[in-house]
Amino acid sequence: MTSRQRAHASEGRAGEAYAPAKRSLGQNFLVDPNIAAKIVSRLGITATDTVIEIGPGRGALSGHILAAGPRAYLALEKDRELAARLPLAHPGAHPALVDALRLDWSRLDRLPGVKLIGNLPYNIASPLLWDICAGSALFGRGVFMVQHEVALRLCAAPGGRQYGALTAWTSAFARLEYCFKVPPTVFRPQPRVDSAVVAITPLPAKERPDDPASLSALLKKLFSLRRKQLAGILKPFWTDALARSCADLGIEARDRPEVLSPKQFCALGKLLKTRQPS
Repeated sequence: MTSRQRAHASEGRAGEAYAPAKRSLGQNFLVDPNIAAKIVSRLGITATDTVIEIGPGRGALSGHILAAGPRAYLALEKDRELAARLPLAHPGAHPALVDALRLDWSRLDRLPGVKLIGNLPYNIASPLLWDICAGSALFGRGVFMVQHEVALRLCAAPGGRQYGALTAWTSAFARLEYCFKVPPTVFRPQPRVDSAVVAITPLPAKERPDDPASLSALLKKLFSLRRKQLAGILKPFWTDALARSCADLGIEARDRPEVLSPKQFCALGKLLKTRQPS
């Protein structure tokens, strides 16, 4: 029996006695072993890696992760029943009963090169990836399945309809790659929308924002008024001196937030910190 077949077999046994999916936790369980294997392969697991899975659920990815032979495998699960059952179906998995949204992701940097993976519930994917990208600078790679619309937003280019605060924020800290689309038919229960897998690699420390808090506030302000021009949104700050400094960065008064690159947002944030409202 191949490692993929073993993963599928244990996955099937583990799922037989589980309680129904909890809608309150956004649970849609992956049941296709081929898709599971494809997701795990994107992580590039080696024998020296520590792998952390967020939301292992019924263990669809777990068998494939363990078959890849990482040095250690930790699973973060909010559902008490699922956390208790995981090591029974997949010996070698070490579950921790935690809410990923409450974690301090900067602690990941104590494990340089750790790799992250997860089939993320749609209702937490955006805030969770927002926190992970900013919180940790030293994880090796992340591979996540999210709602297809969120994947398009994460990987959008400036100027597009999907480009927004989430795009600009995560792209200021990491390089994001759209991997492949996943249909609803490979889940139980089936969601009403498509999913997609994205890969995330943190940028070097020197390329990351100096003042994340200011950048976050700026992005939220600008994209709450995304159809307005910058000079209008920033009217209390928009002086001739600021306009000249912005022009040096390729930013014009008539620009709307969606056309600025992540680097331009970081630079604009620095300029605004030195100025008081007029």
